[in-house]
Amino acid sequence: MLQNAWKGYNCSLFAYGQTGSGKSYTMMGFGTNKGIIPIMCDELFSSIETKKRSASLDQEFQVSVSMLEIYNEQVRDLLNLSLHVRGGLKVRQHPTKGFYVESLTSHAVYSQADIESRIVEGTRNRTLASTNMNSTSSRAHTIVSIYFHQKSRNNAGQFVTKMSSINLVDLAGSERSDISGTSGDRLKEGSLINQSLSTLGNVIKCLTDKTKGKQFVVAPYRESILTKLLKNALGGNSKTAMIATISPADIHYEETLSALRFANKAKNIKTTAVVNESQTDKLVRELREENQKLLDMLRRGQMGIGYTEEEVAEMRHSLEEQLKKNQEEMEKMNNSWQQRLKEAEAQNKLKLEEERQEQERMKSVPHLWNLHEDPALTGMVTHFIIPGKSKVGTLKGTEILLSGLSILPDHAVIYNKDGVVNVRPNADARLLVNGDEVRSDKMLRHNDRVLFGHNHLYVLHHPQDLAKQLREGRSVEKPTYDAAQQEIAQHLGLIGITGNRSKNRTQDDLLLEEELVQVLPHVNQANAISQELEKRVHFDIILVAPQARGLSEGRAEVCVKLVDCISGNEWVWSKNKFTNRKYMMAEMYEHYMEGQTDWDASCKDKDPFWEASDTEVPIGTVHVYLQSLAYVIELDETLAITDFRGAEQGYLHVAVVPCDDQGLERREDFLENPQEMIGKELHFKIKILSAKNLPTKIRTCFCKYKVYLDDKSTMTHESLQTGETHDINHQHLFTFNPVTKQFLSYLTNSSVVIEVWGKQERGSGEQGSLLPSSSTEPLSSARSSASDVVGANGHITVAFVIF
Repeated sequence: MLQNAWKGYNCSLFAYGQTGSGKSYTMMGFGTNKGIIPIMCDELFSSIETKKRSASLDQEFQVSVSMLEIYNEQVRDLLNLSLHVRGGLKVRQHPTKGFYVESLTSHAVYSQADIESRIVEGTRNRTLASTNMNSTSSRAHTIVSIYFHQKSRNNAGQFVTKMSSINLVDLAGSERSDISGTSGDRLKEGSLINQSLSTLGNVIKCLTDKTKGKQFVVAPYRESILTKLLKNALGGNSKTAMIATISPADIHYEETLSALRFANKAKNIKTTAVVNESQTDKLVRELREENQKLLDMLRRGQMGIGYTEEEVAEMRHSLEEQLKKNQEEMEKMNNSWQQRLKEAEAQNKLKLEEERQEQERMKSVPHLWNLHEDPALTGMVTHFIIPGKSKVGTLKGTEILLSGLSILPDHAVIYNKDGVVNVRPNADARLLVNGDEVRSDKMLRHNDRVLFGHNHLYVLHHPQDLAKQLREGRSVEKPTYDAAQQEIAQHLGLIGITGNRSKNRTQDDLLLEEELVQVLPHVNQANAISQELEKRVHFDIILVAPQARGLSEGRAEVCVKLVDCISGNEWVWSKNKFTNRKYMMAEMYEHYMEGQTDWDASCKDKDPFWEASDTEVPIGTVHVYLQSLAYVIELDETLAITDFRGAEQGYLHVAVVPCDDQGLERREDFLENPQEMIGKELHFKIKILSAKNLPTKIRTCFCKYKVYLDDKSTMTHESLQTGETHDINHQHLFTFNPVTKQFLSYLTNSSVVIEVWGKQERGSGEQGSLLPSSSTEPLSSARSSASDVVGANGHITVAFVIF
């Protein structure tokens, strides 16, 4: 890429892959391990220094950098947050340059350290923005653009400027919506966050079709901000490369295949790159050439017939003036760059001095540094705790100025007296220290974790206390974001929730707890957003056993329960459906914080907090054992419908009846030894006759189930309630010919799991719910139904059942 940049070509490199597969690590690196961007910058300036040693006085190299982020279809200049405008920076189209970001600042840089400092500044601004606006870094696109100009004389003695734009793009995570569990959600395509990658895929498909010779194919560049800005990189004037990052985990098999297919399509795209020569220099050169021709004509007297000496003299004077003007313009451009470079050097020296002073200050003054779910954004924000009193909040002039979700104007006060640091939250302020909620004065020690509101997670660095702990021989480990979230979950009772509190927990136990820790902050944030926006809904974490999902084995699944606080209606969302909705909640909250009058959804269908009352909800399951069929004996039972807690939600009348190949029921033929059935044919009907005593909020219900190796579920029709009964009257004939040992083992040892689903009453003001109300009893590892846990903040409810 650098070789092409030296030749004057535009270059682009973008990283594509799912969240956590290593895109940002590849592009930016982490810690001492440098990524592609810092390595490229280092090589660029090393090459410039080498060229300068043998360069002439007329030769000049100019490098400038810009850094932007695209989140929720809005462009943010990461090197100038003062440019933040409602709706983001505008993207315009130039007739020759193509799409560009209006008012995007580019900063002159003169060394690798300078450009690295700018990227760190952009990363710090990105951290502040994502924390304040409750956005998620993994769902944002970051573009670092390096503009490289080379000015020199060619063999004819003419000035030539070669220009190259190097675009380095770190794309957002490319999770597939059908895999992530949002394929059935009415809002899966409603999020603007999903729009850009979806459009990028459509553009690449169209460009691939063009390469294969298909006609009348138009790439939809204009459908998203990302594809507008990548138009040159994808199908225009650029030499482009793509890195596809994949996860080695088997659970990400589908996402890995998707990324590889995407890369395979992208590599077939052909771009047409040309050497970029400055239009101004071309114009000056052409004017000089034309002037020289005219002057030669004047010297030879070839100006043409009819020109007087005065006209010839006037022409010569005019041409000389034009030549002088062009020369002045070139010198002005050159002086402008030199001036920009001097200003950049002065600013950088000032910034380096400030950073040096800050580093020295950090060695002696207690301060807070941030923890972020993205390791690259951890430690980017620092707040010093000066001796005396430091206020925390959103008010201007506050010593520690925070903003965003659940941060009050006067949130807390931190005291630093004689080297002892204490924090005191104000009334109604949410403040956690080491995962425990604080209501009064609390002394802070070195490496204590402090959570202000729901987003601002910090660690206290106390130099004096650190030295004391080291003298006492204590082990001091640097906290991590995951560890901080885990201790919050532990204080809420989520660690050890699987019932196995010993050190010998299984892999499934550990995976389940990891999922709980990941979902916990998002559920807290969703509840806080709902409260601030007055949405009158509440979210709880629930654990659903495999048997409650119609499976015979597996591990519990983390889900989220949505409760309408007005009607009492409840819905159960998969973790990924909730995550998708959470992104849209964050979008809505961002619009609200920006003061947009249309921040609230214009209709309920676009509101991420709203779920229609006629949305299908799981009521419970019934396990029907088929052992009687092995003896060709009829089964007719009324069985309890149990929900994911193990609580009864009604009764289901089920019958399993042996019959002949015509469907006529056999009531007299039976076998004493099931082994006699092997090799013969078996016909039977499964009947679901009725459901009784379902929750009063259920107005219609239906059932679905699978038998043996069925891929698709057999479903009943929807039945309306008549009194306390839902008449289903379903029957289905099954035939197995011949009966095998495996099928006979299934009959004697397994069961058919019938899932009962329903739709709730519309707009009911009744506060009763489909699921039992929360309990404050401690979690139990018993085989019967388990209780709920309500956290100290009242936001988290966990329920599970073990069969």
